[in-house]
Amino acid sequence: MEYEKLLDEADEKNIDVIEMKFKGNIKGLYCNNTIAINQNIKTNAEKVCILAEEIGHHYTSSGNILEQSNVINIKQEKIARNWAYKKLVGITSIIQAYKNGIRNKYELAEFLNVTEEFLDEALTYYKNKYGLFYTIDNYIIYFDPLAILEKF
Repeated sequence: MEYEKLLDEADEKNIDVIEMKFKGNIKGLYCNNTIAINQNIKTNAEKVCILAEEIGHHYTSSGNILEQSNVINIKQEKIARNWAYKKLVGITSIIQAYKNGIRNKYELAEFLNVTEEFLDEALTYYKNKYGLFYTIDNYIIYFDPLAILEKF
């Protein structure tokens, strides 16, 4: 997904998105319908991943969850991250990539405009949710190692 499309989605939901400098290693924050993205993020793919997760916080989180030693906050962080996985690396998107000739994880990450790390985490999410594979329509998606089989 393109960064601009996510910005449009945020705008439609009345979420302001600003890019600014952060101290430390914070990449993004969400608070009161405003998302701040670290302007030092180098790649468009990483910005997409960060913005999707922060939009996920808009839909799934409540309160201040910055303190990550709190189990409830950790769960909210995970739920927002899972929302981003489904948004950017949806099962049907994986099949669409296969139909477009994508045959490895590097190409898939590029096709989906996500980082390879984010893609790996998304595939792990699906593996934990569905098991080793998922069947949809005429396709079987294996998550580890990534493979897509078309049934005839």
